[in-house]
Amino acid sequence: MKKFVNDPENFVHDMLEGVYLANQDKLRWVREYNIFYRADLPSDKVLIMQGSGSGHEPAHSMIVGPGMLDASCPGNVFAAPPMDYVLECTKILANPKGVIHLINNYQGDRMAWDMAKELAEAEYPDLKIGVVIINDDVAVQDSTWTVGRRGVAGNFFIIKALGAASEQGKSVEELVALGEKVNSYTRSMGVALSSCTPPAKGSPIFEIGDDEIEVGVGIHGEPGRRRDKIRPASEIVDELFEAIYTDLPFASGDRVAVMVNGLGGTPISELYLLYGLVAKKCAEKGLAIAKNYVGNYCTSLEMAGMSITLSKLDDEIEGYLNAPAEIPIRVF
Repeated sequence: MKKFVNDPENFVHDMLEGVYLANQDKLRWVREYNIFYRADLPSDKVLIMQGSGSGHEPAHSMIVGPGMLDASCPGNVFAAPPMDYVLECTKILANPKGVIHLINNYQGDRMAWDMAKELAEAEYPDLKIGVVIINDDVAVQDSTWTVGRRGVAGNFFIIKALGAASEQGKSVEELVALGEKVNSYTRSMGVALSSCTPPAKGSPIFEIGDDEIEVGVGIHGEPGRRRDKIRPASEIVDELFEAIYTDLPFASGDRVAVMVNGLGGTPISELYLLYGLVAKKCAEKGLAIAKNYVGNYCTSLEMAGMSITLSKLDDEIEGYLNAPAEIPIRVF
């Protein structure tokens, strides 16, 4: 393993400390529970929280701010947050307007968040907690650590829409309905060119040949649809796009948001090459791209690879995606 790391067991803590020290005016950090929450935490709106495993940055610890998440509580690398992390974070956010739990569809996450919700509701009987389950991955129905489809990079569209809608004063019930709608309109699929190495493990999480790709890989390195030989980028995009396009299904004339997401080790030049191919496929199908996102959004440490997400838009969702937001990640 060759990484910038001190004690591998403290990797997540050290990473979060760096994020906090760079954003002390924006964030509050509860180090024993890996919690980030807004320094300007509102008390007059429903508050939005999420936290899955670490190793997917900027998801989720680096997207806390106005118009996005109000708090996050990630677990260790590729591990669900413990129940007490979720509970303590919920207690910080507890307010008369309510709280939304955004949960990526993995068994460990579902169990931790379900238990934390029960305990929070027992301690705060008047607290409304809404739940939205995110499962945008079309690659496989069931995979390692999940029953049903996995929640992957499409979670950004749910976060962005709910973050904006909560700032506009929407209720818990309205936000849950919106989250379920955006999730139902969103489809993703990814491909890996390489494995990655969690610091505490010290070795790659799976082996893959120099001339191989994993089609439909999960963001924790879970198996996809099949192992295949490397092919031209256009052929890879064709396969992923067709799987996504036919799953909703989308139709000619639809307005869409498109995300080409890097898994951590793919150069931005290659991501834009891929976006160009996706844009041409959208044009062929009569899809109008209203919003595009190219870069690292939901990664797998240093894994080389990418995922494509299409999200069908209506006027409501598009308006929320265009609303202002402020998070610690800075372009310049």
